[in-house]
Amino acid sequence: MEHIETGGRSVSFSRVASDDLSSSKFEFGPHHVLFGKLRPYLAKIACPEFDGICSTDILPILPGPHLDQRYLAHFLRQQQIVDWASSRATGINLPRLSPKELTTLEIPLPPLDEQRRIAAILDKADALRRKRKRALDLLDGLTQSIVGEIYRRAAATVALGELFDIQGGLQVTGARATLSLEVPYLRVANVHRSRLDLSEIKRMRVKSSELERTSLSRGDLLFVEGHGNADEVGRCAVWDGSIEDCTHQNHLIRARPLSNATDTSVLCHWLNGPDGRRHLSKRGKTTSGLNTISVSDVKNAPIPLLPHSDTDNARKQLNVIEGVRSQLLKSGEGASLLFASLQSRAFSGQL
Repeated sequence: MEHIETGGRSVSFSRVASDDLSSSKFEFGPHHVLFGKLRPYLAKIACPEFDGICSTDILPILPGPHLDQRYLAHFLRQQQIVDWASSRATGINLPRLSPKELTTLEIPLPPLDEQRRIAAILDKADALRRKRKRALDLLDGLTQSIVGEIYRRAAATVALGELFDIQGGLQVTGARATLSLEVPYLRVANVHRSRLDLSEIKRMRVKSSELERTSLSRGDLLFVEGHGNADEVGRCAVWDGSIEDCTHQNHLIRARPLSNATDTSVLCHWLNGPDGRRHLSKRGKTTSGLNTISVSDVKNAPIPLLPHSDTDNARKQLNVIEGVRSQLLKSGEGASLLFASLQSRAFSGQL
């Protein structure tokens, strides 16, 4: 699953000898559509360009003679179809859509030439989105280059726990229904690498003592404690303080600077880079197979000590990059709205 990007715009792979296979796999080829049935809300739906094998959490779909491959892929990637698949997945920690349930999905089937015309239009619109994403990826690479170079010059390191107060989050359970105080809280879905996604904020009931212990303050670092993808464990972002009385669930770990002189914005980028991620990546697994880190892992994470002058210099450079990034994101929002509109019209016979 980790080899397919959300939205299916790229498919990577690793090589394996037949003797090394230890479990059942599916074969696929360049005529298939690969559909990720595990956590279908991730929309891992792709058209491979090579022959290979995949885990059984990926369903290879071979279109029949009256169905175009690219048309099918675009249809399955629609948000309403992703939502449909998510609503029918079963399992709490590792929701999966059954192949039998997927076969019940009905799709509009215009003539093959019309399908190809629609797929070509959507391919071009999607290409514009990919170019913007490529530009954003290059900016992220420039950020990592600047931060990595500065931190590599550091003369000493300390444990993160020496400069930060580390705090676990609150478990979301039904037993909280009787509590009177209700507040917003952050989840794993809200914390990405060096950025927050606050488009959906949930609420939970808490004790006042719990809120006092776990409430967030502007400048706090938030680490992802557990994730199905081992590469995403330990990713972090800086809390912007935009929501009052906000707390966090137990799958996030908070790190609060012990001194106002500690800058978290630059450090956050380093922690999300290859050098910073090394300590926190793939620390352990739960009994259900979830990759995880502990409060202790975060406390003991080694971080370089930088002079304030280096931190200030890095922050100035990153602010310039962030300005360009913001402009790209704004233009990208328009492209995404256009693409969603084209999708809707394409599969309702209006394109």
